[in-house]
Amino acid sequence: MLFAYRVIDMKLDRLPNGGPLETAVWIDLYRPLDSQIQAVQTLGVEVPTLADMEEIEISNRLYREDGVDYMTVVLPGMSESNEPVSGPVTFIMTPERLFTVRHHAPRPFVTYPERANKVGPGCTDSAKLFLSLIEEITGRLADLLEGSGRALDGLAREVYSDNGTTDSTQLQAALRRTGREGEQIARVRLSLLTIERAVSYFGQSLIAEHRGTALKTTVKGLMRDLHALEVHADHLSARVALASDSTMGMINLSQNQTIKIVSVVAVVFLPPTVIASAYGMNFEVMPELKWAMGYPMALGMMLASAIGTYLFFKWRRWL
Repeated sequence: MLFAYRVIDMKLDRLPNGGPLETAVWIDLYRPLDSQIQAVQTLGVEVPTLADMEEIEISNRLYREDGVDYMTVVLPGMSESNEPVSGPVTFIMTPERLFTVRHHAPRPFVTYPERANKVGPGCTDSAKLFLSLIEEITGRLADLLEGSGRALDGLAREVYSDNGTTDSTQLQAALRRTGREGEQIARVRLSLLTIERAVSYFGQSLIAEHRGTALKTTVKGLMRDLHALEVHADHLSARVALASDSTMGMINLSQNQTIKIVSVVAVVFLPPTVIASAYGMNFEVMPELKWAMGYPMALGMMLASAIGTYLFFKWRRWL
């Protein structure tokens, strides 16, 4: 799909399908078709393939070619099957317009067009559009971290409180939720790292070209925000590790309690079993074999040994 936007009254206005791309200031390519790629290439840019965007080499993610800047970052979003994923997004910036290429659906690309004039330096040219879109993305990442923080608060209350659950099934569910939050935080942390590199690259370009003093201030503010979010993400990662260890400890305690009860029951019935085994032997000569009180005596001994073992465990506070 191809979404093209022009600037009208300092706001983004979406071009109708088939509208002249030459008038657009932002062209967003989402899983583009060959015909859409060809239409964009007539404007003087090369659209990278998904394989090119997934290259891990920094030189393939941040570079300039024929006066056009190519910057690839990794953003969390939704796949076609509506599953949370992280995928590459390439920003292609020319003096006239900004191009974005993506193969998944990060939320900021849906929310930003309606808020373009309210975010960052605005959307009147490609450089301002890039920075304001990055600011929208940064805000979204902050929201994701705050959501993970609230989820971890709920898990902490569930696991740590005096009235917290001790059921192994519920604890395993809590552990799975903790793992999902850890995955979310890891995706956000990776995004922050790649965005920081892209913004730093963009800032160096501004310095090299001696332009945009106001934009340099915006870049510095974005870098401070990114650093703060990275610290927050690291803090949440430590909380995830603590929550995982604590939940695993609670699961082990719950399982140990079950094993303890089974062990105590086995020990309580061990002396009666020994007595029953002794009087169940088929020897021809046994003193109590023909004694009328032999059977009640054996039952009494088994009952007394079981009660005695139980009282001993209670005295030692093992129960």
